[in-house]
Amino acid sequence: MSKNEPGVVDGHGPDATHPPGSELERFTAALRRLISQGVHTSASPELLDRAAATLEALADELAPVTPPWAPAVPAFFEGMKPQDFFPFSPMIGRYNALAPPLAVEVIDGAVHGTGNLDAAYEGPPGCVHGGVIAALFDELLGVANISAGVGAMTGTLTITYRSPTPLMTDLTFSAKVQGVDGRKVRTMGTIHAGDRLCAQADGIFILVDHSRFLAHTETHGGSGDA
Repeated sequence: MSKNEPGVVDGHGPDATHPPGSELERFTAALRRLISQGVHTSASPELLDRAAATLEALADELAPVTPPWAPAVPAFFEGMKPQDFFPFSPMIGRYNALAPPLAVEVIDGAVHGTGNLDAAYEGPPGCVHGGVIAALFDELLGVANISAGVGAMTGTLTITYRSPTPLMTDLTFSAKVQGVDGRKVRTMGTIHAGDRLCAQADGIFILVDHSRFLAHTETHGGSGDA
C-alpha cells in the first residue's frame, strides 16, 4: 500500500488529503455516460459544438488540480474488495470511466463479477469486442491471483470464444486459481450470458519479486515523468 495514500493501493487519483469518495464516483459515472453517448449520438453539429465547449472549459478548470502522472503501486489484497485495491483500473476501477460498470467480489477464493456492457464496448454488431473480453479476463484472473496470495504477472493468456458475448445484457464473470507449480500460477475464468458460456480463459502467470516494482516506483514516481 502506498505509504502516502492509505486506502488507495494503486497510487493513482486523489491523495490522502482528498480520498476518492462518492463525489468522484458520481463524476466517473457522468464521464462513462458521456462516453456511451459519444459513440452513438445523433446530436446536431451545433449541440456537439456547445457540448465540446462545455467539456473543454471543465477540463481547463480541472487542469491546475490534476497532478503529474506517477507509476502505480503494486496491489496487495489485505482483505479488501477488488475494486478497493484497484480503484483506478481501466477494467474494474470504480473511479475510471474507461472501465465497464462491473461489480466484483471474492467468495471462497473465487472471483465473481456481474456487469452489463453498452455500446462503448462494441466489437461485432451487438457484441462485446473480443479485445475487451481478453482485457477483462486478464484483470479478473489477476484479481483471483492476488486474492489467493499469489499475485503474479501474465505469462500467457489463452481466450476461447465459445459464443458471442452480447451487449446490453447481464453478464456473469468468474475466475479462480487452479494450481501453483514453482513460479507458475494457473488460473481460469469464464463469462456467461445467462446459462450460455460466451468465453473462457486459461492463464499462466509468473510469480515475481514485488520489491522490483516498488523500487521502480521509488525511482520513477517522484518526477511525474512517463
